[in-house]
Amino acid sequence: MTSRWAPGHVSPQAITTLRWLVASLVLLPLAVAPVRAEWPVIRRNWPFILLMGGLGYTAFNCLFYAAGNYTGAINLALFQGAVPVLVILINRLCFGTRVTAGQMLGVVLTLAGAALAASHGRMAVFTDLDFNRGDVLVFGACLIFAGYTVLLPRRPRMSALAFFASMAIAATLTSLPPLAVEWSLGRTVWPSAEGWAMIAYVGLGPSLLAQLCYMRGVAAIGPNRAGLFVNLVPVFGALLAVLLIGETFGPTEAAALALVLGGIACAERLKPAAPPPGTPPPSSRA
Repeated sequence: MTSRWAPGHVSPQAITTLRWLVASLVLLPLAVAPVRAEWPVIRRNWPFILLMGGLGYTAFNCLFYAAGNYTGAINLALFQGAVPVLVILINRLCFGTRVTAGQMLGVVLTLAGAALAASHGRMAVFTDLDFNRGDVLVFGACLIFAGYTVLLPRRPRMSALAFFASMAIAATLTSLPPLAVEWSLGRTVWPSAEGWAMIAYVGLGPSLLAQLCYMRGVAAIGPNRAGLFVNLVPVFGALLAVLLIGETFGPTEAAALALVLGGIACAERLKPAAPPPGTPPPSSRA
């Protein structure tokens, strides 16, 4: 929702830099001890950490906030629903991860929902390639975040708090060049009073508390069950867009939401069954 409220109060690159600066400063007292203890691991893996913070946080946020200037909050929420199936596609293309027929059905349904949201039900959008600039930007943001998600399990062996703190610092650093470009073009809008309220919210809420709660949730119930809660983003996003911003939720948006949620359900429920406990990984089988 912040991406729709931000225009006019703070520019995309300014809010991206300031949100991660706030998160880093608040996180620093909590993370000093684990970062110091695991500094050799952080130093060896700094290029990977910089890449992850730059992609998953900076690039995603920059594109997402820029998209808010051109498209509605409902579309922003619906496109985020495509992330789980984009993860499936990237895993398949890059690492050869097996995809079931049910998962492929989920991919098709979810992408159809995203396409319906982007076209607003008008086929001429596809024939004329007349896509809303914001929808293109948010799809690019979701594609980047899906790539970040695929790489996340390959993170170095270190505590979650130290890794998150390192990525938050990396996000702050990698956000400075885009901010400099925005400033040089004369497009930087420094925060108004409302802008500072948004920065405080996204810096302390989505950037810090939500991430820490998510990590705690993963530790408590496991990554597979915790990951399912990401699928609630299109539902809550569309609901808040109607209740707080007053956006219209018509038949086209309802059909797009149904396709996205149906695709996610197929991808989750019809995924390959987990091997029995003690079964060796495929690479070690005869």
